[in-house]
Amino acid sequence: LSLVKSDEQRRHLIDIVKHDVKRLDRLITDISDASRLDAELARGEQRPVDMVKLLEAIVHYANEVRKPEQAEITFDTAQLPSGTDPVKGYLVLGHDSRLGQVVRNLLDNARSFTRPGSKLNVRLRRAGNDVEFRVDDQGPGIGSDNLERIFERFYTDRPDTSFGSNSGLGLSISKQIIEAHKGRIWAENRYGKAEATGERPVLGARFVVRIPAVPDDWMPPHA
Repeated sequence: LSLVKSDEQRRHLIDIVKHDVKRLDRLITDISDASRLDAELARGEQRPVDMVKLLEAIVHYANEVRKPEQAEITFDTAQLPSGTDPVKGYLVLGHDSRLGQVVRNLLDNARSFTRPGSKLNVRLRRAGNDVEFRVDDQGPGIGSDNLERIFERFYTDRPDTSFGSNSGLGLSISKQIIEAHKGRIWAENRYGKAEATGERPVLGARFVVRIPAVPDDWMPPHA
């Protein structure tokens, strides 16, 4: 820094150093988190998690702390199918902190691709014996070659301007958590109506998570 002539150049270099330190700290934290995840999930006792309450709480907080340029998030819950236990309908067995981590990862990822002034939508529903929630954004969508690759460790498809703002592990860790809950996670694009050319415009990306619901006849182990 002593070789830098102007205060402006010095401040710029200091900002670069701070940015790189934060990036390394984020990377180390995420690598450590991923390495101990399987052991933690195997040790911890699974408990009933109410996905309605979990999603409502995370969406509410994300909207409360959002910056002006970040997308607002809406949340809606579909009506349960006829014959489904209304108490257990949206319960899954798992770890609420880790499932919450997945939701936050998906929201942060969607916001990073969404234009200011647009919205994200989170929707919860029953899909057969699974509880499904999905996150829809209004971004550019995902290239067909990348729909599977985005869940690989360290893979990122963000523009160069966002380099260093993420570790490339968020979606990989999310997949690891969901699979530990015997669930599935995948990405797809949302399409609009066909145009005159016959092509359907991409409206944005969608991330879908399905986790087995607690069976209607399930009882707590110590009940």
